[in-house]
Amino acid sequence: MLCLHFMHKTNSMKIKGLRWWVVGLIALATIINYIDRQSLSVLWPAIANDLYPEMSADEHKSIYAIISVIFVFSYAFGQAIFGKIFDWVGTRLGFVLSIGVWSVATALHALAKGVVSFGIFRGILGVAEAGNWPGATKGNAEWFPTKERALAQGIFNSGAAIGGIISIPLIAFLTIYFNWQAIFILVGLVGLLWLIPWLILVKAPPKSHPWITDEERQYILTGQKNEGFEKEDTTEEAYVPNTKELLSHRQSWGVIIASAAIDPIWWLFVFWIPIYLNEVYGMDVKSIGIYGWVPYVGAMLGAWFGGLLAQNRLKAGWTVNKTRKLVITLGCLIMLPSLLAMANPGAPVTAVLIMAVILFGFQTAIGNIQTLPSDLFSGKTVGTLSGFSGMAAKLGAVGLTSLVPWLTSGGNYTPAFIIGAALAIIALFSVWGLCKKIEPVRRH
Repeated sequence: MLCLHFMHKTNSMKIKGLRWWVVGLIALATIINYIDRQSLSVLWPAIANDLYPEMSADEHKSIYAIISVIFVFSYAFGQAIFGKIFDWVGTRLGFVLSIGVWSVATALHALAKGVVSFGIFRGILGVAEAGNWPGATKGNAEWFPTKERALAQGIFNSGAAIGGIISIPLIAFLTIYFNWQAIFILVGLVGLLWLIPWLILVKAPPKSHPWITDEERQYILTGQKNEGFEKEDTTEEAYVPNTKELLSHRQSWGVIIASAAIDPIWWLFVFWIPIYLNEVYGMDVKSIGIYGWVPYVGAMLGAWFGGLLAQNRLKAGWTVNKTRKLVITLGCLIMLPSLLAMANPGAPVTAVLIMAVILFGFQTAIGNIQTLPSDLFSGKTVGTLSGFSGMAAKLGAVGLTSLVPWLTSGGNYTPAFIIGAALAIIALFSVWGLCKKIEPVRRH
């Protein structure tokens, strides 16, 4: 009876601003996602010395690159898979599957004994962690009106930055009390705990959720109608192309190429900040914990800035086309000189501050690039295009990550940063050249 009374009371409850609670949980999942993936880069010196005591530092770096490539390649594969999975099973169950599997995979790292076992667990982690991004994009499209999507995407993207800020000093701190195996188990358990509030809070989409207020439901659903379809015959159904039709549109390729070009810049820093600080400045794990989080502060601020600027311009009456292009261009132009400045940064404080500016520019742009699928298409196509662009992004990251040990031989990272600057230019041209007008795509 008590249980039935509680269920009745809960079902009659209304939560104001429910969409912000949902995006908050997705941002928290993203924080956990980054703590899980960053653990390896911070712990790598300890792992390498434990498993490969007879090898040189260069050999340790090569092994780390192999394991990282396996992760990001699996991540690319997972992006395409999970784009479809989220379209099939929905946002709620999609996230349960994604974070449940990646948390178990993280804990399994404790059992790794070498390249093969690390590669297997890292591969499972990569496939499952990839679900966070098409899931977040789909959750954004489901829970937010068009004018708020860039801000929601910025909040969720800031989770990646906060995860970066927290993870490096946190893992460095945990090494004082635990060995690397125990740390992997601890961070894996955190993800499983996240499932509890997610399953309780996100019981249904906004249209049928029992806890959403009528005002918020109407606000979300009314604001989701694609601009351009409203102005003409309202009986016309939204265009939801199949995969072949989707890939026949140049706008789709604009999103895919922009993602493939810009994303490797992020991964260059995610994978290599601790290694860079160790190799160029001779830092140990504790020193990396002191310096390594700084670039992610820039990333967090950039995610918020990009989302708020886009929302501000849309509320001021700017078109989606003009707004997205302004913010993406601004982000790329911030990155360009900063990447070139990394050729000779000087002191370690200067280096991490320049990295913070680069990641600020990256996050300013990426949140708006990631909203393009929902700006251009509707329905199930959004998750599919997000999945394809995510896969292309990770394949681009595979290419650059594979080259880093060769590009940076002798501790000279300048070639890698010059390639990063060129990629920012390619991303910019693909958005302007292929997405000539960012608006709902119609049939050919």
